[in-house]
Amino acid sequence: MEEPKLSESKEKKFINNKLALKILFIGFLIVLLLIPISMIENLISERSDTASKAMNEVEEKWSRSQQVTGPFLIIPYQVIYENDKKMVERDIRYLYILPESLQINGNVKTEELKRGLYDIIVYHTPLNFTGKFSFASLSEENISAQDMLLSEARLVIGITDLHGIPQQVQGSWNKKNLAFNPGVNNVLTSSGISSPVQLSLEELSEDISFSISMNIKGSESITFAPLGKTTHVTLESDCITPSFCGAFLPEKREISESGFSADWTVLHLNRNYPQIFRDGTWSESIQNSIFGVNLLLPVDQYQKSMRSVKYAFLIIILSFVVCFFTEIMHRRNINPIQYLLIGLALCLFYTLLIAISEHLNFSLSYALASLMTIALLTLYLGGILKIWKTAITIGALLSLLYIYIFILIQMEIYALLVGSIGLFIILAIIMYCSQKINWDEPKIKNRE
Repeated sequence: MEEPKLSESKEKKFINNKLALKILFIGFLIVLLLIPISMIENLISERSDTASKAMNEVEEKWSRSQQVTGPFLIIPYQVIYENDKKMVERDIRYLYILPESLQINGNVKTEELKRGLYDIIVYHTPLNFTGKFSFASLSEENISAQDMLLSEARLVIGITDLHGIPQQVQGSWNKKNLAFNPGVNNVLTSSGISSPVQLSLEELSEDISFSISMNIKGSESITFAPLGKTTHVTLESDCITPSFCGAFLPEKREISESGFSADWTVLHLNRNYPQIFRDGTWSESIQNSIFGVNLLLPVDQYQKSMRSVKYAFLIIILSFVVCFFTEIMHRRNINPIQYLLIGLALCLFYTLLIAISEHLNFSLSYALASLMTIALLTLYLGGILKIWKTAITIGALLSLLYIYIFILIQMEIYALLVGSIGLFIILAIIMYCSQKINWDEPKIKNRE
């Protein structure tokens, strides 16, 4: 009686040791599969960089993101002083005057340009500027009228990329035509256009209105500086995926399947710089007050692919757990090489996803890549286990897992909550199933 008991005890110990070794080896395989996962992440980054280079090439030829600063008035003035050597010197400095009111209207039309596999969104829009300048507070600067070089005053509009001006700019100043020329370099903007304006001492006592019409091309985004004491910007566009950016969000916005409309109103009290100042004291504050809109493509496949890869470790672990439990429950043997092949198939899913998503939309690409992977693993496990019902069940569970991951990568705000609840449910199911397994089975049968 003692010999059978001793033999059974040794057999149980051998089985437990064998299971422990297999669990350790599966754990080693999971860690080993981090290498191809890391390579896939590098591949996504590389493809994303290639897309960015293609975008930059198109932007160089079309026009880059446009930031519109202005219009504003620059009046040179002279400062006469005595230096250390008791010699009289004369310096030219600049007075910056911002508009009392500024109204900007635009109708942004977008189009997609192709560069190889990549779509780049660009736009063109007419911009109409209206407003007025007030010189009532000019006396506070303590600059005498004789020192101001009014004949050299210029009206300036800062524009980031002058490639984006396809037509002549039309404008009027106090009902007199403006003649804009390129080439500005001041503390507020390093690129733009300017026009000389006629100013006299008599005109400084009254408000002067202006009107400017121009067409502008750009890509990715269009932004504005709220230089007016009251700045009002109205934009309409056929872009259905706008992202409002900068220091101020629109007071009113409407987004529909046909595009969007947005209205911004910014007061001088809302930003940290005055209407009149000297030299470049407030240039950084003006830059910090920029607002506008990013015109985005509907899908960024590389960002979503990268998010999906973050869950690869989870999918591999859960897939291996299901396969291991299947071994124990059905007394079938899946050898380490077969585990490795299953893991590589799961990694290959992400390569398929990246490749297909460069030609189709992300949702369809995800569906095709997951369907191919699930079909491959279901057929493979069916051949290994010789139990097709179990293989199909594993395929169904894998389908649910891929659907769960797809839902997570679509979410942003609730991704952590939904992910945590999902993991809790998955762990609970694994714990429940582990109770049903007889870990002391005398033997795991090889597949027939």
